[in-house]
Amino acid sequence: MRLFFSGLRKLVRRPATWVTVGVLIGLLALIIIAVGAGVNARTARGGGGASAVDPKILVTFPGAYDRILQFVTGLGGLMALLYGAAIAGSEWGWGTLKSAVARGESRIRYTLISFASVSVMIAFGILLTFGVGVIAAIVGAHLANVSTAGLSDSSTLNDLPLRLIKGWFAVVEEGALGFAIATLARSQLAGIGVGIAFYFGEGFATLFLPDVVKYLPFSVANASLVTTPATTTGAGGGGLFSATGNALPADQAALFVAVWLIGALVVAAFFADRAEIAG
Repeated sequence: MRLFFSGLRKLVRRPATWVTVGVLIGLLALIIIAVGAGVNARTARGGGGASAVDPKILVTFPGAYDRILQFVTGLGGLMALLYGAAIAGSEWGWGTLKSAVARGESRIRYTLISFASVSVMIAFGILLTFGVGVIAAIVGAHLANVSTAGLSDSSTLNDLPLRLIKGWFAVVEEGALGFAIATLARSQLAGIGVGIAFYFGEGFATLFLPDVVKYLPFSVANASLVTTPATTTGAGGGGLFSATGNALPADQAALFVAVWLIGALVVAAFFADRAEIAG
């Protein structure tokens, strides 16, 4: 536990932690408030016309809860990938792993506990971003003159804790992938670069190899958060990894999320245990 809490204290002080969360919060708040203000402006002009997607859904509760969660777990997955890579890469670049080994720490234990600290910070980031997103949606609703009566919808609020846990699990899997890549590369920059390439490469590959891609880490993370068969974009956020009819069922996808998560950590721990620490 000493090593775990030491890792948490270290991550709280890391600029990467606050930059990652700050970017996610800033984008979410900006989008929601801009939508609310834009709807109000169009209403004031008496314009707007028909639209395939009503922008008010972003600030109308209880549906806004789902949209905020989509954003947090969707873009948050990419941010977790970058964060995991940044933290794992710094262990090699800054020599902290070497110092820990010199103190007699087990490399495998140190690697796994380091990621446990990362996973806790990811949970903190998700909760903080979601909370700020709800506040932004309330502000956006007032700007758009939309009722917030659904804010206290009991059914939605009862489902939120489980959905947040599922979202955290999916995002942690993506963070573990970045963590493992940076460990193998022994570099922050290489880990981040390869992680981004993997992320977008998997997204583009859905156009050509959908039957293969649906088993890959980002696709299964998104599919594990789909709540109903009719949902075309699950709580994972859509984007490059929008759930389609070709996606795995949510329960099966969650199993593959666990497989990818455990696999990434096993690879990272095994490599750290065998790698030569120079310098």
